[in-house]
Amino acid sequence: MKIKIDQRNLSKHINIAQKGISARTTLQILDGILVEARKDRLKLTATDLEVSIETYLDCEVEIEGSIVINSRLFGDIVKKLPNSDIYIEVVDNNVNIKCENSEFNIVGGLANEYPALPILLEQDSFEIQNDLFKNAIRQTVFATIQDETRPALSGVLFEIENNKISFVALDGYRLALRQIPMDSKEHVKIIVPARILIEINKILDESDDNLKIAMAPGHVMFSLEDTVIYSRLLEGQFLNYKEIIRKDHKTTLTVNKRELQYSLERASLLAKEEKANLVKLTIKDGEMAINSNSEIGDVNETIQTEIVGEDLNIAFNSRYILDGIKIIDSEEIELKFMGSLNPCIINPVDDENYTYLVLPVRLAQDDF
Repeated sequence: MKIKIDQRNLSKHINIAQKGISARTTLQILDGILVEARKDRLKLTATDLEVSIETYLDCEVEIEGSIVINSRLFGDIVKKLPNSDIYIEVVDNNVNIKCENSEFNIVGGLANEYPALPILLEQDSFEIQNDLFKNAIRQTVFATIQDETRPALSGVLFEIENNKISFVALDGYRLALRQIPMDSKEHVKIIVPARILIEINKILDESDDNLKIAMAPGHVMFSLEDTVIYSRLLEGQFLNYKEIIRKDHKTTLTVNKRELQYSLERASLLAKEEKANLVKLTIKDGEMAINSNSEIGDVNETIQTEIVGEDLNIAFNSRYILDGIKIIDSEEIELKFMGSLNPCIINPVDDENYTYLVLPVRLAQDDF
């Protein structure tokens, strides 16, 4: 193999491919990136057998060929080289890398020992704008869990029905739901690992271009402009989230999002981990009182708000309620309650397509 390639472009695509490499792999070959030069294009492939990434870039190919190069070493070398043309030549398993006055010689691995990626036969596919997808993942993926005993909850549910796609994440304490209208008669229901969605969001730009998502048995494929990402789907039964989100409420209040967020953040400074990061809310007489206490002191906040319905005392894990409030972009939010033992539902006032639900912490009335 013998090629000439732009340093900055190569570094960008190595960084993309590296997102498919797991730090926990036990197979040495999977620490490497498969580098293939064909017809004036370079293809970089990385996989951990659960997630696979192929990314393409232009180059000048003098001699076609392929080699496996250690991902970390390859990335570090290319990143540190000058912003100029890089010349890469492979003879046997030896890789020679030259750029201006720098030259590296490293040992590569056999390309035929690299595992083949799955051949996927698409069954369903749809497209979504990059910026809409990025925002949907940002507003949901944080509510997933890292628990191999409950795999379904370690991913985000994609559900297409009734001309909309729903992105849903939940962990047993809170639920995040983002819905986006789309012109589709399909009915699709898949669970995508949170890890791969986080990495895709790092790769995607904020453009109006479309991301293509295709499904095959047990797999999902994301096609960007010059990159294709494959992932296994998660198995297991996802909770019926529609039954959890109630429509009837006894208390509804509208509040400035930023004011509530900052008050909760101040109150959480004294909320202790061993006490479930507890903050208590007292809602009555047109205001919300927020307090938290521990052995070292207490804090009290008051926020003016519009209240419709009954007075209420309720408590939350401050981290769980703050995670949902911080991710909302609207200036005002609506909090809906059905008593002190039922979930609080939070919606942006000007966006009916986002819902955040958080469970309260059960406390005796005397604790307020």
